[in-house]
Amino acid sequence: MGIAVRGLVKSYGPLRVIHAISFEVAEGEFVTLLGPSGCGKTTTLRAIAGLEVPNGGAITINGHIVSDADGGVFVPPHERNLGMVFQSYAIWPHLTVAQNVAFPLTVRGERKPGPAVAWALDVVGMGAFAERRPSELSGGQQQRVALARAIAGKPQVLLFDEPLSNLDARLRDRTRSEISRIQRELHVPALYVTHDQTEALSMSDRVIVMQAGHIVQQGRPEALYTEPANRFVADFIGNANFLPVRREGGTWRLPDGTPILLRETPETGDDPVVLLRPEAIRLESAESGAPHPGNNRLIGTVQGGAYLGPYIEYVVEVAGTRLRAFSRVALAPGSAAVLSFAPADCRLVASGASQEAAIA
Repeated sequence: MGIAVRGLVKSYGPLRVIHAISFEVAEGEFVTLLGPSGCGKTTTLRAIAGLEVPNGGAITINGHIVSDADGGVFVPPHERNLGMVFQSYAIWPHLTVAQNVAFPLTVRGERKPGPAVAWALDVVGMGAFAERRPSELSGGQQQRVALARAIAGKPQVLLFDEPLSNLDARLRDRTRSEISRIQRELHVPALYVTHDQTEALSMSDRVIVMQAGHIVQQGRPEALYTEPANRFVADFIGNANFLPVRREGGTWRLPDGTPILLRETPETGDDPVVLLRPEAIRLESAESGAPHPGNNRLIGTVQGGAYLGPYIEYVVEVAGTRLRAFSRVALAPGSAAVLSFAPADCRLVASGASQEAAIA
């Protein structure tokens, strides 16, 4: 049960935007398609919803084939029993909250949608707002109405197309938690599209990273964070620094010749870089920075800092490379600073250049 995508291909004329991708979403699983604009994630979602006609491959929902390009099968969207939440709220301004939620039910012939509407509004915490108009609601409340409309028909699959992009930061956090709670309660497979790493990391059972119509890597958020396949994935899963290195004998060195100790990592091919997360760096002033036995120790120049509340995010130049590091120590721009970090926190990854060329 769930969603199965096999060899999905989508082209617009001579331009191919989805390149024979395959993945599954299990029953009750929350999976996120993550990637930059234009990578094909929304097109993939729309193909599953039936809003795009694939040029190749097959899509199965709960064991039923809804699209098969070779077999000539294409089930229209209204027959797929899906719930979809769009980036725009897409709610009718002249209808009440209850009428908006009831709309898809009445379109498909439900004569008494009231109980389903009341249940859906109760799930999203909007029962008391049933008779209000959308103009009387906040952005977060309107998005919850859109979510209630998506679940009112008890769909077998939930699809989300960047539903939080129009909300402010506080509302995004709150609505993110609500979506996760509701999906767990309903225990239906959910496919979520976003370019926001925080949403992907915090909400997903599994993340699928896309680039130029290809799946680059997929796995649990913590696995992608600690074991990214290449620089592209590392950049999209959390904050990342990259140190260019070269190998001289058995030693890895920075461009200025400084040796650097790394954890044991598999061979990465040509032009590797060292992935170093900002939170792994201990940043101190040059005067107070004490040696930490076994750690890498670099001297850099502070380029600037941004106060972010719990810490200051600094940009420090080391051997011609700018690194981001977090610290609560006050450091003046232009001053020398010591960066120390454990070899275990340095992972060698492929630069991604060869893969990007192959994808292009």
